[in-house]
Amino acid sequence: MIEIKEIKKSFKDKDVLKGISGTFDAGKCNLIIGSSGTGKSVLLKCIVGLIKPDSGQVLYDNRDFTSGDKHSQTEIRREIGMLFQGSALFDSKNVEQNIMFPLDVLTDMSKEEKIERVNFCLDRVGLANVNDKMPSEISGGMKKRVGIARAIVNKPNYLFCDEPNSGLDPQTSMVIDELIKEITDEYGITTVVVTHDMNSVIEIGQKVMFLYKGDKLWEGSNTDITNSGVKELDDFVFANRMMKEFR
Repeated sequence: MIEIKEIKKSFKDKDVLKGISGTFDAGKCNLIIGSSGTGKSVLLKCIVGLIKPDSGQVLYDNRDFTSGDKHSQTEIRREIGMLFQGSALFDSKNVEQNIMFPLDVLTDMSKEEKIERVNFCLDRVGLANVNDKMPSEISGGMKKRVGIARAIVNKPNYLFCDEPNSGLDPQTSMVIDELIKEITDEYGITTVVVTHDMNSVIEIGQKVMFLYKGDKLWEGSNTDITNSGVKELDDFVFANRMMKEFR
């Protein structure tokens, strides 16, 4: 389980996160949802240590990540896999080299062991035998799959996905959602997904946190979201449905 306590973050005179607390359940797909500019991605970056919060705590299975020493923070980082928005692949590296990168940095595995692990992960995301392809040679959906393969190559306990469906067509988005859900269930990973896509909420959102203007207004399951009684969340759900109908 990941627990966050009163996470606050400001940039200049703008309060982006106003004291967010909550939990992300172990072995489940946990979603952070809300409109653009609500602080979703900033919260995710605070949780994984890419941004230092102004105050508050992040606990990984009761281990204090925020104020822990360098060694303990490094140990937790070794257990984290991250799928960045836009996949964030290295343009100068081929698919195999991109996926192998965390193994090069974080492990002392032999080259043969690394290649075996890369091939396993590629096969798991349905991309066997594309090792030598460059990012410029594959589709957006394939880039997302490569990003997922890289995120799980180090056998993480925690998987973070920032807008995994950004820029994808609805059918490919469903494939990526299903892949994230399968991997979460198969390996018992604690997964946290930032999204504004209600399809993702309905399909994979076992635990959902709704942010609005830097505040957490609601937390619950995807089955309860339409009966939240929170006007801002109802408006968000309605706007999403309207956008889907007009596409």
